Amino acid sequence: MNYRHEFHAGSFTDVFKHIVLVALLESFKKKENPFFYFETHAGNGKYDLASSEAQKSKEFLNGIAKLFSEKNAPPLIESYLAIIRKLNRLGTLRFYPGSPYFAKQLLREHDRMLLCELQPQVFADLKKLLARTENISVKRQDGYAGLKEFLPPKERRGFVLIDPPYEKPDELNSILSHLEEALERWETGTFVVWYPIKNRHPVDAFLRKVQAKIKRETLVTEFSIYPSDIQTHLSGNGMLIVNPPWQLDQKLEETLPWLLSRLNQAKGRFEIKFLVK
Repeated sequence: MNYRHEFHAGSFTDVFKHIVLVALLESFKKKENPFFYFETHAGNGKYDLASSEAQKSKEFLNGIAKLFSEKNAPPLIESYLAIIRKLNRLGTLRFYPGSPYFAKQLLREHDRMLLCELQPQVFADLKKLLARTENISVKRQDGYAGLKEFLPPKERRGFVLIDPPYEKPDELNSILSHLEEALERWETGTFVVWYPIKNRHPVDAFLRKVQAKIKRETLVTEFSIYPSDIQTHLSGNGMLIVNPPWQLDQKLEETLPWLLSRLNQAKGRFEIKFLVK
């Protein structure tokens, strides 16, 4: 699978992923001391929903377009929507933020963000979007190599988002290997893996391996607006969170039922469970 994000910007998978990201960032801000945020595959800082790619798939119509004008959303979703509305100051939905933009809006001056991105144009766009921000660094390098180079961080607290494009058939196994190594370097760090769900079998195999090999507390949350047996496109997506912040599961329990009610089309579902506790 090659998950080219330009075609999926603002989709229900983006909505779910970024709501969880906002929940994580807000959790780390509860303590005054600084934290470190690191993305291994940063992607673009923002996406134009009027682009040919976005218009070809129109996945945002079943995602952010259904939420953009909401007035009485739960607090977590209000925080998420406020960032999107800041990017669309005219009040019309045109742009959708990438994860670096969400993080930039929520980081404090004494927090730090490091982004890795290999694609030359995406790297250049990120540098331009995040210019003149002293606590943000963008590196044009392999993000998995960055796990070895940049961990553990000087702040000693924070989290890593691993969100590759899934171009390789064995990407999940590769992630697990890098995750094990990263935890040896930074055992108290929070590690977040986003994964697409199209074929259930490799995902379940991955989660079983995580359960067997990762000895830290691990939370799994998944979300879909489609039946689990759909074959034409992604049926859902999930987030694996090693060393989750305290009460993150409760915050998601309060939020995801509302989200499903707004985005659901047919037989959608969400799940929140501890894989390792």
